[in-house]
Amino acid sequence: MKLASVAIAAVFHTAVCAVVKLDSDGTPELEFEDLTVVGQTGAKIHTTFGDDVRGDFKIPLYLKDGLDPESKRQRRAERSRKMKSFTEQPLSNNTAILTNVKDYYYYGYIGVGNPPQKFSVVFDTGSSNVWVPGEACVSDACNEHRQFKNAGSTTFQSSPQKIQIQYGTGFIAGDVGTDTVQVSKSLVLRNQSFAMTSQEDKTFELPRSQFDGLFGLGFTGGAEGNIRSPVDSMVQENVLKSPLFGIKLRRDSLSGNGEITFGSYDTSYTNNLEWIGVYGDIFWTTTMEGILYGDEPQNYLYGADKVSAASGVLAVEEKARASRKALLDTGSSLIYGDPFSLAAMSTRIGANPLTGEIPCPVLASLKSFHFVLGGKRFTMQPEEYIFHDPATGICEVQWMPVSDYLWIMGLPFLQTYYTVYDIKDHRIGLA
Repeated sequence: MKLASVAIAAVFHTAVCAVVKLDSDGTPELEFEDLTVVGQTGAKIHTTFGDDVRGDFKIPLYLKDGLDPESKRQRRAERSRKMKSFTEQPLSNNTAILTNVKDYYYYGYIGVGNPPQKFSVVFDTGSSNVWVPGEACVSDACNEHRQFKNAGSTTFQSSPQKIQIQYGTGFIAGDVGTDTVQVSKSLVLRNQSFAMTSQEDKTFELPRSQFDGLFGLGFTGGAEGNIRSPVDSMVQENVLKSPLFGIKLRRDSLSGNGEITFGSYDTSYTNNLEWIGVYGDIFWTTTMEGILYGDEPQNYLYGADKVSAASGVLAVEEKARASRKALLDTGSSLIYGDPFSLAAMSTRIGANPLTGEIPCPVLASLKSFHFVLGGKRFTMQPEEYIFHDPATGICEVQWMPVSDYLWIMGLPFLQTYYTVYDIKDHRIGLA
């Protein structure tokens, strides 16, 4: 019954899932500014017992619609203003400011075409494709957002390739083309393939989805349609000073936004960076060996005992295959993991496994949770894994059950650390 109860929590947290399938068939300065989250499938993952799983594995599409009516009205008015009058903001050292919307998501901007047409996008480490609304799209969602005009670009190249993406509560379809994609004044991809939607359902309408498209930061192995991912294009086209990028996501409670820097990172974190290896060549995924609470010895990661018990007879590579995997995902609003582990974690701190709510007065007595990733321990304090809404006086955990196989370390975790993503050496640094 614990499993059933935890699974129902997804309804209370308004989570949906995404399944992705594909049919094969002059550079002015840019600014950054509007995003939410999209996941990819076809990802190669492994169960606790080392089984390969490929195909319709679902990575969640979490569009948290938590804005009150007045906030929605204000956001709609703000969006309308931005659409009519676009003010450029200068960049520094390929660093873009990302706007934080109530800790639900962060957004920035790219330019597509020559001259560049500007689009708000999710800079998403959990996917590898680029897509924006197409000119031929007549869906309300497209009409409410910027649409790419093929004829408006002197460098656009069409192709016969089509793309269809079916999400749990959303759908897009469109065409694949190639053009210049500009991330900053000096960071320009000359021949990047991307999708232009011809259809989007109401999931992508305002005010819920205040982003035009998606900019995947994963590897080519995670891209649909055999399309080279933007980060691999950056390395191959030699447009980065160093083959890496750094991301800082500040919490809304601290009136903070975020930033992403391509080709370098904030060197003030250098001495504190803990590097962990990336598992595979799909997304920014690492191994996950444990979840600990305070100084207690119990490992709350379900199945970790099976790997530990066999560790004496497993080679390093076999142990890595058998262990859980964790995806560091800038596009997910929460932490998502298997229901068994999360039920045990919630029970341990006195949270309701069904709703995720926890009495606010107990926060002062809670201890830290330690996530063991890539063999190293990363800590989250109670105020980082518990969300406190001062308007309602409600406190709730920032995790939700979604999969037995892959953990998704979303914004609550990534807001705790500065992260550096090394494209060439396949590793992640956290400080």
